[in-house]
Amino acid sequence: MVRNQLTKAGTSVGANYRETNRSRSKPDFKNKISNVETETSETIFWPEIIEEMEWIDYQKLQPIHNEAYELLAIFTSIGKNIKI
Repeated sequence: MVRNQLTKAGTSVGANYRETNRSRSKPDFKNKISNVETETSETIFWPEIIEEMEWIDYQKLQPIHNEAYELLAIFTSIGKNIKI
């Protein structure tokens, strides 16, 4: 179940970001980038669960976790800086 949720959330980030770039207006863009933030945050959640359960050594998860946080920071910055 966790693997499926992580896969869904992780792939959703890319799909939603692609859709964001096809926005028809600034409000539409802002709404869609918010969806990307949400999916990125969920993607971060699942490796935290895996780490908490000690299913995989944290050293193996750390690069994925770090990249997800970097992406979340980027998407959050974009969302906060868009002028409507």
